[in-house]
Amino acid sequence: MPAILAHAKEKKVGIWLWAHWSDINRQMDEVFPMFEKWGVAGVKIDFMNRDDQWMVNYYRRVVKKAAEHHLMIDFHGAYKPDGLRRTYPNLMTEEGVMGLEYTKWSARITPDHNVMLPFTRMLAGPMDYTPGGFNNVTREQFEPRMRKPMVMGTRAHQIALYAIFESPFQMATDYPEAYKGEKEFEYIKAAPTTWDETHVVNGKPGDYITVARRHGRDWFVGSITGWHPNELELPLEFLGRGEFIAQIYSDAPDANENPKHTTLEEKRVSSATVLRVKMVSGGGQAIRIRPVQ
Repeated sequence: MPAILAHAKEKKVGIWLWAHWSDINRQMDEVFPMFEKWGVAGVKIDFMNRDDQWMVNYYRRVVKKAAEHHLMIDFHGAYKPDGLRRTYPNLMTEEGVMGLEYTKWSARITPDHNVMLPFTRMLAGPMDYTPGGFNNVTREQFEPRMRKPMVMGTRAHQIALYAIFESPFQMATDYPEAYKGEKEFEYIKAAPTTWDETHVVNGKPGDYITVARRHGRDWFVGSITGWHPNELELPLEFLGRGEFIAQIYSDAPDANENPKHTTLEEKRVSSATVLRVKMVSGGGQAIRIRPVQ
């Protein structure tokens, strides 16, 4: 750990640790002060998988003790948020959702599932869904597997989730080599995890949604559809005054057969602009908008 932490410090990268809840329960009073001394940023605590009174009390003990030692917390394997982060803002996010990891052992994580979450689970608070799967396949090609798992739906659908799904501690969930040289990873790298303003531009539960979020003067816009293809109008009225440059990642014309394929277009836009969003089955679109310098 000292070598890992020293390397991270040199690269100006914060370190999070991943731990089983029972180990933290057994050693919380010893390890949280040690983690603080090491300079650890936070702890992802996993595998609770229950919400009885004892476990609810455990959550509160953890975030209180973590706050005393300046540690952020992510409850994975968790029940849905219950407002605890209003008292302890060091609680960054919680799972409480059937997230992308389920593609390893089931066929239940579909574009239809993803497009329903903003209307259901997301209403409760930040969601540790772990988006960013780049091994994108069609429904017919999909098979659950633990090594190099597949993701149903298009590449554009996956990167759009970084604007649609809120989580102050966000993930890039695939193998590091899956992102190497891929143009869409630039969107993930640029996407913030906290936001100053949010607009739901359009949406229909279980069918499609578009969310626009602002961080500083930059906007990130995500649109996704379920298995039903969709074409939408996207008015940019939320931009306000000024001229902007939009980088638009869209489903490629052949994305129905090759879900990894996207197009990247750059164009000048303003609040008067209305974009067309064309999404194939399981598709999406992701846009980064920055002021003209």
